[in-house]
Amino acid sequence: MNDYQMPSWGYWVMGVGLALYLVLLVGYFIKCRGFRRPVFASPYVLWIVIFTVIPVLLVAYFALTDGNGNFTLDNFRDFWDSDYLRRAAISPERAEKLKERGMTLEEYLPPNSSNVDTLIHSIWMAFQCTVICLLLGYPAAHIMADREFKLGATLVVLFMVPMWMNFVLRTYALSELLEEDGLINNILKGVGIGARQLLNTDGAIQLGMVYNYLPFMVFPIYNSLNKMDYKLSEAAMDLGCNKWQTFYKVTLPLSVPGVISGITMVFMPAVTTFAISRMLGGGKTPPLFGDLIEKRFSGSALNWNLGSALSMVMMVLILISLGFLQKADPKGEGGGII
Repeated sequence: MNDYQMPSWGYWVMGVGLALYLVLLVGYFIKCRGFRRPVFASPYVLWIVIFTVIPVLLVAYFALTDGNGNFTLDNFRDFWDSDYLRRAAISPERAEKLKERGMTLEEYLPPNSSNVDTLIHSIWMAFQCTVICLLLGYPAAHIMADREFKLGATLVVLFMVPMWMNFVLRTYALSELLEEDGLINNILKGVGIGARQLLNTDGAIQLGMVYNYLPFMVFPIYNSLNKMDYKLSEAAMDLGCNKWQTFYKVTLPLSVPGVISGITMVFMPAVTTFAISRMLGGGKTPPLFGDLIEKRFSGSALNWNLGSALSMVMMVLILISLGFLQKADPKGEGGGII
C-alpha cells in the first residue's frame, strides 16, 4: 500500500494527448496557411488537459481502486465508516476466533463516523469564517467603492499588499502574534488582564482563516459596487428615500452577485484548508477535512486510494457550491479578486 505511482495509462494518455495536439496544430497551420487567433489559445487547452483533466482522472482512478488496482467502492465506504477498511482486513481466522467468543466484527470494531464528523466540523468552521468575512468585508467594500471617500484606492492597495506575501509566511507571522509570549499576550499582560491561551485553539484557526480569506470576500463585492450606476442611488433619494432606504432597495440588491461570488470564494478554500489548522492548531484541536486528506498522501497514514476518495467527496461539495454560484450569478457579474 505504500508504493504508489501513476498508472501506466496515465503516461499513455499524456503522450497521446500531446501527439494529438501537435497533429491538430500542424493540420490547422496547413489548412489556414499560417497561424490565426484560435491557434494562440491552444496552449491553454493543452495546459488544462495535462494539469486539470488528467489529475482529476487520476484522483478518480485511485478513489475507485484498491492498492492492487482492482475496482472497489471500499474507499467511499471508509468515508462513512473510518474503520471499514480495518474491519475488512481482518483475516478469516481472526474473524472465526471472534465468532467463537460470541463477538461480531462490528462489535470488535464498531462503526466509526469520525470522517463524517470531521467534514461536518470543517463545514461549520468554513460557515463561521464566511459569515465573519461577509460582516467585515461588506462594509469595507462599501467604503472603498464610495466615490466621496478619497482614500478608497489606498484601502484597495492595503488589502492587496498582504496577498503579495507567501500564504505560509502570513500564517506564520500571525502565529507569532498569538503565541504565549507574543505581542497580543504582552499587551494583555500590560493592561492587567493576563495572558490567555490564544494559539492552538479553534479561535486561532478561525482568525487565521478570516485573515487569509477576507480579501476574497472584499474584492468581488467591491467590483459589484464599483460597477453600479450611482445615478440609481441619486434617483432613489430624489424620489424620497433616505440613505438607509437607498442602501436597502438599490445598493444591496445590485451587490448580490458580488456577495454570492465572495461567499463561494471564501467558503470553498475555507472548507478544504489544512495549512492554517496545522500551523495555528498545533495538533491540539479537532482536525479539519483538509488535514485528513493531507495525512493520506504523506506520513504514517499514507493511503492514496482513501485520500483520493476523500478528495472526490470534497470535489462534489465544491461543484455543488459552484452550482449555487452559477444559479445566483449566471452572468458572472460578481467579478473576481480585482
